[in-house]
Amino acid sequence: MNDRLYFFDTTLRDGEQVPGCQLNTVEKIQLAKQLELLGVDIIEAGFPVSSPGDFQSVQEISKAVTWPTICALTRAVQKDIDVAAEALAFAKRKRIHTGIGTSDMHIKYKFNSTREEIIERGVAAVKYARNLVDDVEFYAEDAGRTDNEFLARVIEAMIKAGATVVNIPDTTGYCMPQEFGAKIKYLVDHVPGIENVIISTHCHNDLGMATANTLSGVLNGARQVEVTVNGIGERAGNTSLEEIAMIVKCRKDLPLATNINTTKICATSRMVSNLMNMPVQPNKAIVGRNAFAHSSGIHQDGVLKNAQTYEIIDPKDIGLDDNSIVLTARSGRAALKHHLQSLGVDLDQEKLDTVYQQFLQLADKKKDVTDDDLLILAGTHRNTGRHITIDYLQVVSGVNVRPVASIGLNIAGEHFEAAASGTGPVDAAICALKKIINRPMVMKEFTIQSINKGSDDLGKVHIQLEHNGDLYYGFGAHTDIIAASVEAYVDCINKFRN
Repeated sequence: MNDRLYFFDTTLRDGEQVPGCQLNTVEKIQLAKQLELLGVDIIEAGFPVSSPGDFQSVQEISKAVTWPTICALTRAVQKDIDVAAEALAFAKRKRIHTGIGTSDMHIKYKFNSTREEIIERGVAAVKYARNLVDDVEFYAEDAGRTDNEFLARVIEAMIKAGATVVNIPDTTGYCMPQEFGAKIKYLVDHVPGIENVIISTHCHNDLGMATANTLSGVLNGARQVEVTVNGIGERAGNTSLEEIAMIVKCRKDLPLATNINTTKICATSRMVSNLMNMPVQPNKAIVGRNAFAHSSGIHQDGVLKNAQTYEIIDPKDIGLDDNSIVLTARSGRAALKHHLQSLGVDLDQEKLDTVYQQFLQLADKKKDVTDDDLLILAGTHRNTGRHITIDYLQVVSGVNVRPVASIGLNIAGEHFEAAASGTGPVDAAICALKKIINRPMVMKEFTIQSINKGSDDLGKVHIQLEHNGDLYYGFGAHTDIIAASVEAYVDCINKFRN
């Protein structure tokens, strides 16, 4: 059996389905280029028929990326497949990913159909796609809850129809590792011709077993893993790319080879977190900020004597601490540019000048400017060209003093001012803002994240507002958490549709 393990990254498709994580085409191209540097074999760039934006993103990524295969998702519908083929026209290597639900639950309640009709629709879709591209992947949606005998019939029919890759998704994250592994083994043993195609896994993390299920699938014959950076994705997320990559690297007893350049993992993780405004949980395996932190005295003693006593991964293997340039308020543009490039961010001169000025302001306030700080600064150009910007914000608060805030906003070139009191400094600032922006808004979520725990740290605020029945997500970052909160609020308002 081939020991090459292929990485199919779906951060730009399944990962981007997370509410509030939507990217524009420029950001998707930036991330696709980083995934290419990371060494992923296949990039699932989007679902072209779903929107003009997705179509454009798949098309532009196809032009921008050189060697990875670019994949477009479809349903088992001829129009979907036609649109996907058109979006992939410029790809050097192209794949159409089509499929249909195969569990009895999906067949009865989603399609109101029969098993035989499902097979016929899948076969027709694969045959049609194969006439347009040479590489066709078929997904059996909800394969995790599909009985193995019927699943084997489906996969056999799709291979005969021309599928080159067969995807066995645990769509709901329901399977146990031994159960999912046994499912892959059953297909290997019972499907004629399966040795001529690649078996793929696509596991979700609803019960916290996505990585375990994926590994179990690989150990039983799968040779493609469908993953996302930081494990992002619908509901509880997908299998984490960095976890599978480092399992293969650390476990020398696994006879598997990958194309992943693990030293790019941290830079890619931070880029995804920054662009999608989605914090990485501190205890996240591999890329969480506590992944290499030791607070126990016994652990610290052991690590100081020999890091391998408690660390099975060398931090440098994932790109940590591989840059000796320390940035301070005295650092120049060249040092900043070099450091950003090492993090996977390449800015043009105009954006670099803007970020450099913001960097100097931050460096004057903080003892240490971290990589996360820099990535937040580099991401602030997302907000340029917005309809509403903040001219100034002033807040007075203290013990036994009712907080009062005054704010100035620039709205399409016109300047407005207001002042208000509140139950706290953040509330006062938001109340002043609402005096100018008099629109119905309901706060649904408010999250504050400090990056490194210091009192001088850069705070990140994520909020969710409801306006006219729609939900909007906003993000702000500042050493002053009140300012970050207002920035996040303004970011939301700028996204209102009407």
